[in-house]
Amino acid sequence: MISPNEIKVKAGRKYLSLLQSIVDEKPFTQLVIRGDKGYNKSSLPEFEKEILLLISHSKEKKSFGYTIDFQKVKTKHLGTQDLPTTIYFDTEMDLLKYLSKEKEVELFKVNYEKIISIFPELKEWVIQNPSRIIQNQNEWEGILKVCSFFKENPAPNLYIRELPINVHTKFVERNQAIIRDILDVLITEFVNIQEKNFEKRFNLKFSEPLVRFIILDKEISLNFFTGLDDIAIPVSQFEKLNIPLQKVIVVENKTTLYTTLTLPRMDKTIAIFGSGFSVSNIKNVDWFTNLELLYWGDIDVQGFEILSQFRGYFPQTKSVLMDKKTFDKFFENDNGTLTNKTGQLYLTDDEQALYTILKANNWRLEQEKIPFDYVNKYFENEITSPSQPLAYQNNKME
Repeated sequence: MISPNEIKVKAGRKYLSLLQSIVDEKPFTQLVIRGDKGYNKSSLPEFEKEILLLISHSKEKKSFGYTIDFQKVKTKHLGTQDLPTTIYFDTEMDLLKYLSKEKEVELFKVNYEKIISIFPELKEWVIQNPSRIIQNQNEWEGILKVCSFFKENPAPNLYIRELPINVHTKFVERNQAIIRDILDVLITEFVNIQEKNFEKRFNLKFSEPLVRFIILDKEISLNFFTGLDDIAIPVSQFEKLNIPLQKVIVVENKTTLYTTLTLPRMDKTIAIFGSGFSVSNIKNVDWFTNLELLYWGDIDVQGFEILSQFRGYFPQTKSVLMDKKTFDKFFENDNGTLTNKTGQLYLTDDEQALYTILKANNWRLEQEKIPFDYVNKYFENEITSPSQPLAYQNNKME
């Protein structure tokens, strides 16, 4: 026989449907709870205990909740007994009070009516997402202010905290998820659908990553940057940079960036701090296409994976000081960081062979452990020599 707890669980599953019908202005219809109309106990005292428990939580005893219809049935073990044949909620309030949801629904009605009065086009969204109304029940005044602003200014080009909306300065940041969902409906034609970032998606200014670079040619430094040689600018500005360069060295870490200052004369050259896998920040720098690009990373699996990543953006990229001769000469038995990458990389045959050794043994040689004099000789002998075409694997890493 069904228990009061089982009735509550089954009734709770109908709650969202009830909210949807309220918004859709559909009248409440009797909610029947399906249950076992039989009984499991052959002992009369146990049977009577079950029946009394079921009745004690019913509308008959509590003045709200479920109603029970009984029918006299002749049973095999207990003789003729009144067995429950139907259990149902007759009114909306019977159900809400039984679920202790009456105050929640009262506030739900206030909120959804407010939402639809301002944005009638959101009615279908509300019907599909009643739980979102409840989850944000104390924030709707602010949410609607924000959405009203975007409705009138769909491409504001301001930082979030610059928005002239009378809400807490962190309100939009705290409530991005719900605001995003609503704006996707309200200003569809202005939404950058492919963007996941809130600011980019809704035409706001955002804090861009900075590209830090050192100018290794003093004439460029003097002529274009008033003598400055260590500079950091937003990615979008770096993408528009227009200076007479022939060569770019991308380095994995800051220590290597400083080491570039000790290199022999590097005309028309800059060194960029790639910051590991963050080299993705400069993947859209179109003016790299016709330059000589060098990648200078640690001799470990991550170093080669970053090299491969960068070479995927710019196929002409050559590695610097990431060869087996250098590794064998200066390796100090340091452990690297394990990788879960699989598949072929954008590496030359020699690079791939060294990568395989490093991965199998979890070895690492950091570039800072290579002496300056060796680095300088390498650049004098290798980097200033005529360029050779690259031949590397072109299977993407999984």
